[in-house]
Amino acid sequence: MNMLAKFGCAGVMAVSFAGVAQAEGALNLYNWGDYINPGILKKFTEETGIEVNLDTYSSNEEMLAKLQAGATGYDIVFPSVHMQDIMSKLDLLLQTDINQSAGFANIDPLSLRAKSDPEGVFCLPYAFGTVGIYYKPEITGEITGWEDFFAIPEKTGGRITLLDDMREVLAIGHVMNGTSVNSVDPAEITAAQDYILKQRPNVAAFTYDVPGLIATDDIAAAQYFIGMHVLTSNMENVKYVIPKEGGTLYQENMCVLKSAPNAENAKAFMEFYLRPEIAAMNVEQQFNGTPNIPARDLASDYIRNNTNITLPDETYERLQTFEDLGRGLRLYDRAWNTIRTAQ
Repeated sequence: MNMLAKFGCAGVMAVSFAGVAQAEGALNLYNWGDYINPGILKKFTEETGIEVNLDTYSSNEEMLAKLQAGATGYDIVFPSVHMQDIMSKLDLLLQTDINQSAGFANIDPLSLRAKSDPEGVFCLPYAFGTVGIYYKPEITGEITGWEDFFAIPEKTGGRITLLDDMREVLAIGHVMNGTSVNSVDPAEITAAQDYILKQRPNVAAFTYDVPGLIATDDIAAAQYFIGMHVLTSNMENVKYVIPKEGGTLYQENMCVLKSAPNAENAKAFMEFYLRPEIAAMNVEQQFNGTPNIPARDLASDYIRNNTNITLPDETYERLQTFEDLGRGLRLYDRAWNTIRTAQ
């Protein structure tokens, strides 16, 4: 998800669903903050007459917790791949058979990453991107990977931050140790934890508030989502790199809830989003990759030629995507608590 998606940027069209009437002609989306081009929603309403309401969340866990706490009224959610698998186990998703729609031929088969939905029977692949390093070369010099990143404070005095995200931070430890970001081996998780603990004294903060911090020179570099590129593309003093040692690839999918009050409208929206020109609208605003192959050709030259957004095959080889860890997640919770409470 892009940088604004993680903390629900102001200006996104958001409403509370408490007391929202479920009238005909409505569609209620629950998405990451600023993770859909408002022009798409406007165009859908103009073409169909269906009024779209948008509410936002800042993490997969927040979304799931709200649904499990009894929130009703939502039609479509946008979980990351591993969260889709969790929601599938919880029987929260509606089988839409979106893969039977003619436009599904536009979807890259490689984007069918959910283990619970390998053929796209339930959800539609929506958007993907990478988590890498933003840096200011006039402070840090050229950065090629995590080793360079963690050396910044001692070499230059510049401050660095990591995401306030358990899986993403521990993933760095796994990558540097040559283990899987989805490992549930206690020894490998402890080793990933220990790698981060070794770097901990040089980490100024665990935060999502990177755009403001890097713009004001409060930090020299940060672990962050490619989506921040929408703010930095015209800033020559900020660069982004996918670490040479490896990193993570995130992907969100568009899923209809089993409890959706407007399931037919939700399916209509999924089919609308299958159109290349619609998916391309999101690419231009979000600076994320799209699973819609024809939509990639409709993107601007800047995006098509940017190898951090339109990823070459060799880049995919060093990227990993999070999976549902089941009970193994408890081991990550313990490791994360150790990291966050370390002095």
